[in-house]
Amino acid sequence: MCLRPEADFQRVDALAPASLQVSYRTFGDGDVPKLMKESRGLVIPAVGPPLPVSLFEGTTVKFVQVTGAGLDRLDLAYLKKQGIAVANVPGGSNSAVAEYVVTAASVLLRRFAWANGEIRAGNYREYRARVLAENLAGLDGLVAGIVGFGTIGVAVAESLYQRGCSILYYDPAPRDMQAAAKLNAHGVSLEELLQTADVVTLHLPLLESTQRLVDAKQLKQMKADAVLIQTSRGGIVDEVALADCLSTGKIAGAAVDVYSEEPPPPNHPLLALHGEAAKRLLLTPHIAGVTRQSTRLLCRKAWENVHRVLVENQAPLHNAF
Repeated sequence: MCLRPEADFQRVDALAPASLQVSYRTFGDGDVPKLMKESRGLVIPAVGPPLPVSLFEGTTVKFVQVTGAGLDRLDLAYLKKQGIAVANVPGGSNSAVAEYVVTAASVLLRRFAWANGEIRAGNYREYRARVLAENLAGLDGLVAGIVGFGTIGVAVAESLYQRGCSILYYDPAPRDMQAAAKLNAHGVSLEELLQTADVVTLHLPLLESTQRLVDAKQLKQMKADAVLIQTSRGGIVDEVALADCLSTGKIAGAAVDVYSEEPPPPNHPLLALHGEAAKRLLLTPHIAGVTRQSTRLLCRKAWENVHRVLVENQAPLHNAF
């Protein structure tokens, strides 16, 4: 069973292999519990609400494949106890996320979106004069701080390095020291990274240890002309504190792609910003890793792994356990 529309796979030419019989459903469909008792495998998108453990009670499902990297929709401890294997597709969105970070950093640092609004409001001359007077920086020669130096963090670091940034990273257990050496990247404390970086970009999972990792205290450590890019998981940044920093001009800008509640409610603190605070903020709907190319790769790799497990009776690649 697949809890993702078949159209998602059709539009990127990544249909399930003919060796698999697939029932496409959404979580709210009434026959999902019945199908869970008849299916050997379950395919789910990485983004969405948590799946309750009750869904897996009495199931015949022995393998769950996520069509992305994030596993936070699943109660991994419960599934492991039930003997249900879980796999993801790590790295499939690397290029898309790296492209997003570089683009968002440029948009914020050089105020492209802000300028667009000012021109439409008839303030061409005044705003151009202001931008020139403030001597805004591009990426070349800036310090980029990568929080979370895993697969995606390394890809983002490589992309920023290619654009002339020097790289700092914070990660208690970095996986790829060879990549760090190649990029001349230096591991530092989170405090030093925030105090030094011109671009701070987050690439780490939502865990108990990372919940509100970047709160009011950490945000106040950032440079006044620095920008923050949040593409990891909602809950890692204190959104109330971020809204306060933007409204008081304590940081130059922020791009937010993920939220503690998705979609964010109308009274969300970031949506309540107005004036220049709102102009410092770029909001996107959890699509940093979503391009036609990345979706095709993720879906194809996911189906290949399902075929590997259910048809070839081999152990899954990228098993979470």
